[in-house]
Amino acid sequence: MHQALKNLVRWGLAKQVPATGLGLFRILFGLVALQEILFVFYFRHLIFDPLPYVDQASPVLHLLLLAWAAAALALTLGYRTRLAAAVGYAFWVLFPAFTPMWHDFDGGFDQLMVGSSLLLLFIPAERALSLDNLRARLARPVYAPAAAEPATVSVLCYLLPVTMALACLYFDAGVHKLSAQFWRNGVGAWLPPSHPYYMNGWDWSWLLDNKVFEKGLGYTILAFQFVFPALFWHRRARVPLMALGATFHTGIIITLNIYPFGFAMLVHYLLLVPFRWWRALGRAYRAAQPRLAVYFDEACPLCNRTAIVVNHFDVKRAVEFKGLQSHAKACRALDGIPERELLADLYAVDGQGRLYRGLDTYIRILRAMGYAAPLGWLLSVPGIYHLAAAVYRRIADGRARCDAACLVPAAQQGVDPWRLLADRYLGDEGLRARRLAKCLMLLAVLQLNSTVHYGILYRLGIKPAEVEALAPLALLSNSLLTFSHAVAGITPHALYMHDHFEGFEHIFAITYRDKDGKEQWLPFVNEEGRIVAPNWGRIQCMWANVALTPHLKAERLEKFLRKVTAYFGPQVGLDTDDAVFTLKFKHATVPNDWQPGLRNRNLAEPWRDIGTLVWKNGMMRMELPGVDVEKL
Repeated sequence: MHQALKNLVRWGLAKQVPATGLGLFRILFGLVALQEILFVFYFRHLIFDPLPYVDQASPVLHLLLLAWAAAALALTLGYRTRLAAAVGYAFWVLFPAFTPMWHDFDGGFDQLMVGSSLLLLFIPAERALSLDNLRARLARPVYAPAAAEPATVSVLCYLLPVTMALACLYFDAGVHKLSAQFWRNGVGAWLPPSHPYYMNGWDWSWLLDNKVFEKGLGYTILAFQFVFPALFWHRRARVPLMALGATFHTGIIITLNIYPFGFAMLVHYLLLVPFRWWRALGRAYRAAQPRLAVYFDEACPLCNRTAIVVNHFDVKRAVEFKGLQSHAKACRALDGIPERELLADLYAVDGQGRLYRGLDTYIRILRAMGYAAPLGWLLSVPGIYHLAAAVYRRIADGRARCDAACLVPAAQQGVDPWRLLADRYLGDEGLRARRLAKCLMLLAVLQLNSTVHYGILYRLGIKPAEVEALAPLALLSNSLLTFSHAVAGITPHALYMHDHFEGFEHIFAITYRDKDGKEQWLPFVNEEGRIVAPNWGRIQCMWANVALTPHLKAERLEKFLRKVTAYFGPQVGLDTDDAVFTLKFKHATVPNDWQPGLRNRNLAEPWRDIGTLVWKNGMMRMELPGVDVEKL
């Protein structure tokens, strides 16, 4: 098996494919990470404060979140990509492991982000659509147009994230789902959006009430999770698998309130897009002929850098830069202009032979690039145009020129530390294949440990820790899982299982009295019982997966009611010195088989008041007269 894996790795290292899809994946993955970090920063007092706004967490956490967001932005832009990936990975490990995000505010996709962030440390995702490419070109003082064909990477850069983030996750989740009766009944996709705590604000009852569709969807998802790991290696199967998987995760985004998980999974499907599509897209998007010829002073360092920057962002290749010293005589539009004037400005000639100079050249460049045209239109607005022209003139007249000696490319363009590490520790292609194969074997062992122990033995009711002969193995298995969960993102994917939904028949909400004595709903759970935006993602997970479970505990419920009221109270004009909230309860139906109209029936269930939450001098007291929380 090891030899077969090594041969596969050799093949993958040798096969080079366009880096375009990998660059787009890096951009969208970075945006998913960035939005989640900003979400955590917005809710930082609810998540990190032991008691929101009263017993506050260290402000250092807030600064670390901003540093994390900066790393995610750098990763998105492809600026110092490997360093940004390393910093992002460190934060994805540290925050979920050492803060309340570990258990109380688990986002449901943190381990997915950990695993993919780990791979981005080693994958050259900066080779396409990155500022690192621009930095490398700017290191050379002489302008040279970008290569006509996109950069290439090993095909393993695509296959490894798909294997780890999609194939392993699907297989593990599918194994777990086989033990859930409602999944075996075909209603695994129907039940969560029928429960008020999991549905979003869009009414999908017309689709949920279609029994044939919902059962067909449930069985298709279950089958897909086993078929995907076996078939995604085959080129002809990737497009159907990509279409199905992207549809499923889009469905998660538009029907449930755990949209970050849906987006995080969805961006990985960019890695399944056929490479010929990227090539065809590039040919279709790029202009057949340049629309604008721009003439610049070849002896001007600033002009050379300007040409490099514009050429980097001109993805349509609609602008062609030409040196005045080499091409001015070949352009009729420049005839009669003294050399001194030619060297004092940037000139452009369009396809109709019209001549532009100075700021007008930049406006035409922006328009020719297509996506930058709105900025060109903005610069054309009277007032803005005159101000920009004055700034341009000041810069143009103050630029320096140099002789040919200073335009010779530097002998050393800087050393890439990642390249040095790869050359030092990975060696030639044969040694690299052997070491990568060993790493993949280790990851396979960690994944099998998780799936066999928790997806098979645990689901069959076998507890190795209770068998004397197997107890040491069980201890080792748990230790490996703790390690793989925190460092590699390998964890049991028991998502939306029967042991969470069975008995989850209680819905709680909180109200208060405004200044006029009218009852108002706290902006958390509304009068229908739905968790309202923006309290979705990991905030929803805190309430529906941790605070409230099928096995209610009064202490746990009181702990999170204290956090929620302390956080939302000041938003509605109440504080922890003197405030009273009403705790409401209603019933929810959670069946193991399909029922018509369940979504609307759960939303329409009547509420009843079961107690009060009394705040006095920074302390909360939960008063539930005659109510046993654990029997609700």
